[in-house]
Amino acid sequence: MTRIAVLGTGSYVPERRVSNQEVGAAAGVDSEWIIRKTEIRERRWAHSGQATSDLATEAAAAALESAGIGAHELRTIVVATSTPDQPQPPTAAFVQHNLSAHGASAFDVNAVCSGFVFALSTVEAALARAGGGYGLVVGADVYSRILDPADRRTVVLFGDGAGAVVLGPAARGGIERSDLHTFGEFTSMIQVPAGGSRRPLDPAAHALGAQYFTMDGRGVREFVADRLPLLVKQFLHDCGVAPDDIAHLIPHQANGVMLAQLEQDLGLPNAALHTTVTRFGNTGAASVPITLDHASRSGALHPGEKALLMGFGGGMAVGLTLLEWEREK
Repeated sequence: MTRIAVLGTGSYVPERRVSNQEVGAAAGVDSEWIIRKTEIRERRWAHSGQATSDLATEAAAAALESAGIGAHELRTIVVATSTPDQPQPPTAAFVQHNLSAHGASAFDVNAVCSGFVFALSTVEAALARAGGGYGLVVGADVYSRILDPADRRTVVLFGDGAGAVVLGPAARGGIERSDLHTFGEFTSMIQVPAGGSRRPLDPAAHALGAQYFTMDGRGVREFVADRLPLLVKQFLHDCGVAPDDIAHLIPHQANGVMLAQLEQDLGLPNAALHTTVTRFGNTGAASVPITLDHASRSGALHPGEKALLMGFGGGMAVGLTLLEWEREK
C-alpha cells in the first residue's frame, strides 16, 4: 500500500489568556497549588463567539499552508473532538464549509483526549488503501464550556485549542504503525454525565450539575501508570523498533507532573519529551497535534527520526502512532 506521511502541521489557540489566579479563585486554590499539582501556568479560553469549528478551521488553514496543499485537493476531513459545535451535524462539516473543501468527505471522531490519534489512524489507513490523495486530520476542543468553575480537579487543567495535520503520499518516511485500545470498563472515570440519550440535559440534570465534565484524577493517574508503559513496550516490539530508536515523544498533554513521571516510566532513553502543557493546559484532542506543530515549527524534528505519538483519555482509550519524520522544517 501507499506510504502516507505528515506533509504539514498547524495549530491555533484563542487569544484570551487565563491565569492560574483567575481559575483558582472560584475553585478555592492558588497559583502555587496549581503549578505544584500540574505545572500549568496559564491556558487559553475561547471567547463567547468562538466554537470548536472556528478553532479547527484556523489550525486546518495553517496545516494546509504548511503542506502547500489547497483545500480543494482534500479527499477527506476528520475532526477529533468531544466538544462539538452541536450534537449534529458533525463539526467536520462546518470545517469543510469554512475551508471551501467541497470535494472532501467530512466526519467526526470522539475518543476524547485520544481522539486525534484515533482519527490519524483512520485517515492514514483510508489513504493508503486508496493509493494516495490528501487528508486533513484535526483535533479541536473547547473544554471551557463544560467545566464546573468550582471543581478544582478539572477547571485548573483545561484549555481550548486546535491542531491539525495534512496527510498524503510520500516516497520515504511516514506513518509506520498505529495501535488503538479501549478499556470500556472504565467509562465512568472521565465523563460528561448528561446531554445524551441515556440522561437528557433537563432541569433536573442541570440542578445536579450533570452537564459538567467530571474526572477521577487519581483513577486516571493509576490507569496511566499501570497501562501505558506496558502498552508502549508491546507496541514498539510489534513495530520491530527498539526503545533506543525513538527520538521524540509527543504525548497527550494531560498534566505536566504526570508527564514527567511517565517519561521516566516509559524507558525511552533517547526520546526528547515535547510539551506545551505549561502554556496551554490540557487541550483535549488538540493537545497532541498542537504539540507536534510546535515541535515541527521549532525545527526540533529532523527527517529520518522516529517519533511516538501517544494519546490517552476518556473511554478509557489509548492511541499510539509511530512515524518517521519526513518533511523539512
